[in-house]
Amino acid sequence: MLVAAALVPDTALLVPGAAGSADVLDDLRAAALDAVAEVLRGDPETVVVVAPGRGHGHGHRMLGGSVRLSLAAAGIPDALLRWPAADITLRDEDQDDAAPSVASIVGLHLLVRAGRSTGLRVAETSNAVRVGALTALGRELVADGPTALVVVGSLSGRHGPDAPLADDPRALALDARLLADLAEATPAARDRLSATDPELADELAVRGWAPWQVLLGAAGDRPVRARLLGDEVAFGAQHGVLVWTLA
Repeated sequence: MLVAAALVPDTALLVPGAAGSADVLDDLRAAALDAVAEVLRGDPETVVVVAPGRGHGHGHRMLGGSVRLSLAAAGIPDALLRWPAADITLRDEDQDDAAPSVASIVGLHLLVRAGRSTGLRVAETSNAVRVGALTALGRELVADGPTALVVVGSLSGRHGPDAPLADDPRALALDARLLADLAEATPAARDRLSATDPELADELAVRGWAPWQVLLGAAGDRPVRARLLGDEVAFGAQHGVLVWTLA
């Protein structure tokens, strides 16, 4: 049963030191840590990081085994990180032991900083997976015992000249609607989130689309109290931090 979810950005810059000696995203990082700490207060039996992954266009993968909290895949040496690149063991030891995506590592870093390093699972998926499969995954992830989710993903990465991809004028309106619906989380808002065009989300580099569909499946029809803890456009990408608490 889903008890709560923290929705956090997927940028590696949330980890101190990822930008070298520069201090960036301090407010967003603080909000993300607050969100994760809040969903852990009830001491859920299981915590699942749900994040965008690589090369899984036709499904999802559950990661397992020992994982090093390294951002080397993003070109960031472990020695630069001010949060240690520790080793942790995921609960699903018999599952895929391939390297996690950078987004998954960010979610795990936040959990470890908030004091949780056991009973953790990681599910990775992509915008190419059908909505029905994503919502079914969400239901499956919370089927056993009190479960919290750390849902990693950001809004469009196409804002202005600093964006990782070319600026797109459609990004502003889509991000405003998505952020409003995530912060509202009423049945109508969740219906709109579910109906968001995955191809448009992919074109606008909305990396949170698939993880949010998993969250919708995990929440089901139960009432949700949602709070927006912070939002910011940084380096051309729109980020948001929210908490969903299930009644």
